[in-house]
Amino acid sequence: EYSQQHANNYLVALKPLTQDSYALGYVDVATGELKGTCVQSMEEVRSECSSLKTRELVKVGDFSSEALEEMCLYFDILPSTLPTEEIQKGSFDALLEDIEQEDVYEVLEGLLSYLAKTQKKSFTHLQKASYYERDFYLFMNYEAKRNLELTSTIRTQQKQGSLYWFLDETQTAMGARLLKQWIEKPLVLQTDIEERHDLVESLTQHYFERIDFIEALKGVYDLERIVGKVSFGTANARDLLQLKQTLAKVPVFRAIADSLNHPKWQKLKQQLHAIPELYERIERAIDEDAPVSLSDGNIIKKGYHEKLDLYRETMAHGKEWIAQLQQTEREATGIKSLKISYNKVFGYYIEVTKANLSQLDDSRYERKQTLSNAERFITPELKEKEALILEAEEKSSLLEYELFVAVREEVKTYTEQLQELAKAVATIDVLQSFSTVSEAYQLTRPTISLMDRSLEIIDGRHPVVEKVMGRSSYVPNSIQMTPEDHILLITGPNMSGKSTYMRQLALCVILSQIGCFVPATSAKIPIFTKIFTRIGAADDLISGQSTFMVEMMETNTALRQADPTSLLLFDEIGRGTATYDGMALAHAIIGYIHEHLTAKVLFSTHYHELTALSDTYEDLKNVHVGAIEKDGEVVFLHKIMEGPADKSYGIHVAKLAGLPSSLLSHAENILTILETNSQANVSLQEDASVEKDEVESVASSATVKVPRVESEQLDLFTSNLDQEVLEEIKSVRVMNLTPLQALQFIDQWQTRLKG
Repeated sequence: EYSQQHANNYLVALKPLTQDSYALGYVDVATGELKGTCVQSMEEVRSECSSLKTRELVKVGDFSSEALEEMCLYFDILPSTLPTEEIQKGSFDALLEDIEQEDVYEVLEGLLSYLAKTQKKSFTHLQKASYYERDFYLFMNYEAKRNLELTSTIRTQQKQGSLYWFLDETQTAMGARLLKQWIEKPLVLQTDIEERHDLVESLTQHYFERIDFIEALKGVYDLERIVGKVSFGTANARDLLQLKQTLAKVPVFRAIADSLNHPKWQKLKQQLHAIPELYERIERAIDEDAPVSLSDGNIIKKGYHEKLDLYRETMAHGKEWIAQLQQTEREATGIKSLKISYNKVFGYYIEVTKANLSQLDDSRYERKQTLSNAERFITPELKEKEALILEAEEKSSLLEYELFVAVREEVKTYTEQLQELAKAVATIDVLQSFSTVSEAYQLTRPTISLMDRSLEIIDGRHPVVEKVMGRSSYVPNSIQMTPEDHILLITGPNMSGKSTYMRQLALCVILSQIGCFVPATSAKIPIFTKIFTRIGAADDLISGQSTFMVEMMETNTALRQADPTSLLLFDEIGRGTATYDGMALAHAIIGYIHEHLTAKVLFSTHYHELTALSDTYEDLKNVHVGAIEKDGEVVFLHKIMEGPADKSYGIHVAKLAGLPSSLLSHAENILTILETNSQANVSLQEDASVEKDEVESVASSATVKVPRVESEQLDLFTSNLDQEVLEEIKSVRVMNLTPLQALQFIDQWQTRLKG
């Protein structure tokens, strides 16, 4: 329930424009959000759909796209189609009047037509559609967002351990949803970023005002969804009471904004609509103890409506009269067990056991029902009073419902103001969350610039890793690149923190551009417009691509789409193929970046030969993660140092992993041979045959299967195809597959293996 309240539920529509571009629109029916844009590639479609956590995608018009089908399968999106002839032209002009782009207008018109066709509800709460320019936000494709673990982790797919988890100190569902939107769409306009920085800084400098905001936010309910329920006609009395309690907090927010005495807070204050007349109406009309169900009665306060009070008085007096009549009848008949009851079938009745029937005066009592042990009667007086009571109850129930609906309809007339209020409150919530986190983890305000491409982060930290490890255990690292430095080549041991260092920079950039402070002693960060990553190894089983093919495709995307204001993170490019193939590719990629790009690139590698490129490429700078050897052991310093690394210490990492000591000893021997052999095409087969025998002997004693080495690239299986299929099977995440997807994979594997 928490995740549902704190997440949007978007329906997305897509309309093709050219071969590669699309108009895209989306709506959240619960909150009323309605937006549209144009995207220039399927890569951008993937990025938007992943950010929106799309569950259904409507194709406006009859078109087909293999790439779109693959995307829907990959993200588990339900594809739907709205034929062109079913678009309700001109039916949504009021909602779309601010959309000037014809293509975006048409895709939103199709989206709303699909809603009207499938939902058959009122959509008066939908906000006027707005157009957003993709270029106003930092572009990150799906792979970048996934690798940087912005809103969920790669391993668990859960919030905990993500950047969102680190930042989320919000107090409201609206604030939590807005925080996630800001993380998914960092800003690129310097004035907008600095405005958020100013607001966060003012809260950081005014501790008591921030605490007042937090306390006030704790009494705020989900305005966006309450307004949606009002529009649908499903809001109950409790919803209106929550709306009233939220409105009661608005004067508090306005007073705090005044006390901060900052022009940007005054700008935000203008959106904090108190709407006192609506507060008063709900206060006068709705009972504080109103039940959830509208049919249970007691929704409207006493004194709100004269006729309703009269009906209630009639019912109350009638029931008092019934109780008095029961006492009178007992005294008149002498039957102490006589009782007057009510049910929906027979109404009010007098019940007498059969043993006492002889004591009744038949002339006064009219038999109504016979039971096995009793008889039920009615008298003229009781019948007359029953008619009055039931009429009062029926009319009271109808009138009370009508009065409630009238109040609910009045709330609907304030939809636009309430939605603007909701946005303002959500913004305050996110800003206080940024300020709270910035103070708790000693974040600092960055200096930003689009034109100055200098990058200097002193004692930077990975925010999530530091939160998990604790400040005292974390080793901070700096990064410094002049405008002329384009490539930072990172070498160092396995497990030493190269990937963390690269992600750390990207997260600092994202934190800065969403308006938060950054984990560093000081930070000067240029504004980036795009971030691309090639980190980690994973097969794309949906499209049948191997790990290395995925690596090359992601690298290609980054190189082709990068511009001078892009940030590229390349981690161990080329490791998915043979050593010299990988080294050649890594070398060539660095050369291409040097020749064609002026973006900032962090490139980590195990190929120490590449460090010599700094002699040729003046825009390449070598750094490494330090390690020291002491008493035959290696200690990772996790500290970035100038210059290249001298060793990778891979065997030491294998030792930490618990591999058999005999195997590790032999690995040391082989490493010595490789390091002393000056021929580039060295292979174990060229060494003495005893070496191969030793390999097999060690493998046997260590109970680790080591295949006979025939060449540098080991052939572990009967064919490359078998190996690829096995790797795919090992990599697939079974729990993330639907039964249909699992069957499709099995069929695909069988077909390939059968040849």
